[in-house]
Amino acid sequence: MAKKKHKQKSKLGMAPGSLVFTGQQKMAQVDISVIHYSEDHVEEKKPKTTEEVISLVKSSNGVTWINIDGLHDERSIEEICTFLAIHKLSMEDILNVGQRPKLEEYRDYVQAVIKILTIDPDDISIEYEQISFILKGNLLVTFQEKTGDVFNSVRTRIKEKKGSIRRKGADYLLYALLDTVVDHYFLVLEDFGEKLEDLETELLENPDKSTLNKLHSLRRETLLLRRSIYPLREMIGHFEKLDEPLISNEIKVFIRDLYDHTIKVIETIEVLRDMTSGLLDLYMNSASNKMNEIMKVLTIMSTIFIPLTFIAGVYGMNFTNMPELRAQNGYFIILGVMFVVFIGMLIFLKRKKWF
Repeated sequence: MAKKKHKQKSKLGMAPGSLVFTGQQKMAQVDISVIHYSEDHVEEKKPKTTEEVISLVKSSNGVTWINIDGLHDERSIEEICTFLAIHKLSMEDILNVGQRPKLEEYRDYVQAVIKILTIDPDDISIEYEQISFILKGNLLVTFQEKTGDVFNSVRTRIKEKKGSIRRKGADYLLYALLDTVVDHYFLVLEDFGEKLEDLETELLENPDKSTLNKLHSLRRETLLLRRSIYPLREMIGHFEKLDEPLISNEIKVFIRDLYDHTIKVIETIEVLRDMTSGLLDLYMNSASNKMNEIMKVLTIMSTIFIPLTFIAGVYGMNFTNMPELRAQNGYFIILGVMFVVFIGMLIFLKRKKWF
């Protein structure tokens, strides 16, 4: 069943840089976490106010990752971004959740915007959440609409010192988070593909109007997927071309691998799009075949009853001078003739392989 879509708040007529959260409030209050780490130590804190966040940033050493869940509190977002000297247009992009995936390069920081996808196991709809990243030196700030993400594996790598993430800077952390999001796309697309396969089975067995509604919903979701992920290729390509000090050269080899994963995601979406179009054709063919079967049965019945109707019509005429009209057993003879004609028509149509 399709979910009701909520309209975004309009910013029509407002000046550029106006800070208005355009999405739906998904949390009662903003939840902030701060992780400091270096090769030798890691520390995680949960500040309650923006003043505590600013204090932690001032006293930080190594890499600092600030994660902010909940964008409805424009004032808190503005205070943190103002302290970090983030441009007003960047703040606007953070609060405007209708952005396409992109990467913006400023004088001393980089902003990235990406969509994270979740699919309802009991429905065919996909939920989209916007995540914004601000990379500034050894500081990375992530802005999310709600609590719950796919970054737990990265947090575990940081806390348990797995891999090389603790030995590298915030630019590698940004790469790791983007890579996690792209890898999660494969899981979502796999579930989406399974729903398409289930629908294909339903189309082959017993297509009906509800099947067509599901098919149209899947087709719409495929178009939304394409629109939300297709710009990712351009974004990752721009990410690779950034120069130092925004991003170190040793990270670019990892970004090229991320670019390859992005291409695979886009190719998978194109395959799903073709599958959806193919399923629509399959539905039309199934409906046409079903109609042909119905018409075939009706045609066979009509073909059988045409000679019977002719015989009944002839002997239903009320002419006085009809040789068989006064025959003693004429009624039974005609019934017998009609039965013989009926059996003969069945044998004839069977030999013609009409049924």
